[in-house]
Amino acid sequence: MLDEILKSNISLPDNDKLLVGNHSKDDAAVYDIGNGTALISTTDFFMPIVDDPFDFGKIAAANSISDVYAMGGKPLMAIAILGWPVEKIPADIAQRVVEGGRTICAEAGIPLAGGHSIDSPEPIFGLAVTGIVPKENLKQNNTAQEGDYLFLTKPLGVGILATAQKRGLLKEEHLPALISQLTALNKVGEELGKINGVTAMTDVTGFGLLGHLMEMAEGSGLGAEIYYDKLPVAAGVREYIAQRIFPDATTRNWSSYGDKVKFEKGVNVMEAFTLLPDPQTNGGLLVSVKEEAIEAVKAIIGKEILPVGRMIAAGEKRVWVM
Repeated sequence: MLDEILKSNISLPDNDKLLVGNHSKDDAAVYDIGNGTALISTTDFFMPIVDDPFDFGKIAAANSISDVYAMGGKPLMAIAILGWPVEKIPADIAQRVVEGGRTICAEAGIPLAGGHSIDSPEPIFGLAVTGIVPKENLKQNNTAQEGDYLFLTKPLGVGILATAQKRGLLKEEHLPALISQLTALNKVGEELGKINGVTAMTDVTGFGLLGHLMEMAEGSGLGAEIYYDKLPVAAGVREYIAQRIFPDATTRNWSSYGDKVKFEKGVNVMEAFTLLPDPQTNGGLLVSVKEEAIEAVKAIIGKEILPVGRMIAAGEKRVWVM
């Protein structure tokens, strides 16, 4: 659907300063401002996925800033995007949402420097974020190399947990971990950007792990294999999968790329159908790493984190789940 929306017959003039734009399916736009430095620009916003307005603001802000980290960059400032049904929900609730966003900006070391608001039928909040990156540290999602190992910095399944909460089925013990992960900044991306052996990077968000890995593989002209049993999964997720609790977007995701995926015998396919396309909000970074850089990467993301897959030559199917 997004591919259809972005189709255009308009030819824009070439711009050799635009390092990353709509010509690739990357996380943010990047513009060369000279002296070996590039500017990163991105935006993201959505409707509430949790009940608490302060937490919603924090989640939306962390999710928006993530794209700068996914490019190996450092965020500089943000401006807010707020849609609010002023006749339905009191303004003090909107204040709590914005305050949550301001709290995460402060954690990232940047100002929430302005923004724009409208009266809208449903609450909407997010940020437009500006960042900066040395050109030599810029990471894209279409530059992986054959033989690279894949690392994932956060567990999967937050879309499933958030859906369980919306339906009033989330167990009390699972809520703190959900909020903690949804609001955790992907700051490690800036440090990973400094490692030459990190060949590609993206954050796992609305298209799920499979969708963003698919973009990485297709953009790089490669295939990928996933070690299913090595994937980190948030506590409680498999319990909700067994109850067939998952977001509607999971089905849409699978419909858009499922024909490019092959499963090895022994993989729990019914579970994988739900987990791998699960849309993540502020999900982890998916990092493609040369073998000689693995220890340097693990020193940043955690010595206990293991590879969850590998980039391979392109085959009949783009992704092989093993």
